[in-house]
Amino acid sequence: MSEVHLKRAYDPPATDDGARVLVDRLWPRGVKKDEAAIDLWLKEIGPSTELRQWFAHDPSKWAEFRKRYRAELAHNNALEELRQLVKRNQRTTLVFAARDIEHNNAVVLKELCLRS
Repeated sequence: MSEVHLKRAYDPPATDDGARVLVDRLWPRGVKKDEAAIDLWLKEIGPSTELRQWFAHDPSKWAEFRKRYRAELAHNNALEELRQLVKRNQRTTLVFAARDIEHNNAVVLKELCLRS
């Protein structure tokens, strides 16, 4: 069975991360590309600029963010690409830049990948 893990882009890569997929539209500020060890950057899977700015990582908006983000993903081919990658790999780590490790787009993506 495939495992999906979450990790901040500011945490050092580990040998047991498996396939490392950056799931943000923007490259994490201050992270050097050669040190990030990203195998795939799925820019288009990140929330739209409008949704990201509306959410502003406010935990009180989390339930509505999840609903709106899932609606965006319903028409996004990158989600299927991510699901296929997860199926092919024993372990996949979704890499994100947000400070809040419980309320971010990678959490939603993990749920969707494990449910497929």
